[in-house]
Amino acid sequence: MPNLIGKSGVLVHTVMPTDLATQWKNQLPVLATPILLWLAELATIKAVEGALAPDSMTVGIGHHNRHLAPTPVGFTLRIHATVVSATAKQIVFDVEATDGTDRILEGTHTRAIVDRNSFETRINHKIAGRQA
Repeated sequence: MPNLIGKSGVLVHTVMPTDLATQWKNQLPVLATPILLWLAELATIKAVEGALAPDSMTVGIGHHNRHLAPTPVGFTLRIHATVVSATAKQIVFDVEATDGTDRILEGTHTRAIVDRNSFETRINHKIAGRQA
């Protein structure tokens, strides 16, 4: 496995109406926390893109983040993810995000490294079991 420590990814995203907490049964028209966490995951995926074996992929297994400030529609986010530790089985990233005015996210995200074919087989077995 290549040394992943220090690899980073940046995701830029402009907050759209579909990203707002009002879509999640909240009355505030600001960026929803679940969307921010999803965008952080995308930044982590981008950080290790092309660095793993072709038959490997990563899946999210943990978030330890704080959503620090509200962000209205139209603001552009910059989400940065950096690998801080990596083993053959998992990768830990520091993640942070800003919206041009405030730091809005800080924390860590952990992803497991899995064999793509084995993972897809596991999903297919689960689906088949439900249909039986």
